[in-house]
Amino acid sequence: MAVLTDTHAHLDFPEFEGQLDAVIARAREAGVHRIITIGIGRESCRKSIAIAEKYDHVFAVVGLHPCNVLDPGAMDFLEELPALARHPKVVALGETGMDYHHLPSRELAGRKEESVFTALQAGTPEGMQAEIADGAMKAAQAEAFKAQLDLAVELGRNVVIHQRAAWDDTLDILRPYTGKLRGVFHCFGGTPEAAEELVTMGHLVSFTGIVTFKNAALVQETVQAVAPDGYMVETDCPYLAPVPFRGKTCEPAHVRLIAEKIAALRGVTLDQVAADTERTAEAFFKL
Repeated sequence: MAVLTDTHAHLDFPEFEGQLDAVIARAREAGVHRIITIGIGRESCRKSIAIAEKYDHVFAVVGLHPCNVLDPGAMDFLEELPALARHPKVVALGETGMDYHHLPSRELAGRKEESVFTALQAGTPEGMQAEIADGAMKAAQAEAFKAQLDLAVELGRNVVIHQRAAWDDTLDILRPYTGKLRGVFHCFGGTPEAAEELVTMGHLVSFTGIVTFKNAALVQETVQAVAPDGYMVETDCPYLAPVPFRGKTCEPAHVRLIAEKIAALRGVTLDQVAADTERTAEAFFKL
């Protein structure tokens, strides 16, 4: 049986509370012999390390998610991060990066009627307050991203990157670190050209269950085009369960379905996808 690594899971999330033994057993049965569980803040990182300590084949990544940078005490957590990052079961920093999809103004607009969204764009006091809040969040995200990149360089680790609706700013921050570290853009949904740009810079992309969706033509095109050593596979569980489990709780065992779809799209065997992605994951996470 082909063996695989789920390179991006959130085993500390409530969906898996009290079920980890069964979840990990199902992953083993599916040939998923390693799981990387990703922290997104103080408590998440501590739980992720505890899970990695309990299971030999589970490893942790620790960091501050860009959507969490304005949470109480979040930026103070960056001072605690070096100690956590030195834990022997921690294999990378992250997930960190930039996310403009969930800026305060967009979150507010999502809760309001269209007329209010229009007002937000028209220089109203409410709109100006939202712009100020957006600016504060962007600045905090950039500060946290740079701090985690600096720490990764210091510790000789690579970085798991979250990027959503912030492509240019993410790359502007990342470029000075070229040659000093590698990043994997997880849950990648961009164009083949964007993936090639990242791979040329020494970075990677990673694909989720989205590749199995009927409306995922763009990411499927990218899957077909990316270099064999330029990508990894992940679930991002409990989110983004692949077909036929779409809409249900995703879990690490499902990475096999993702790899099977990638193999079909690339016109190669599952064993080939497993060999390529295992070699890449082992090098990236220094396993």
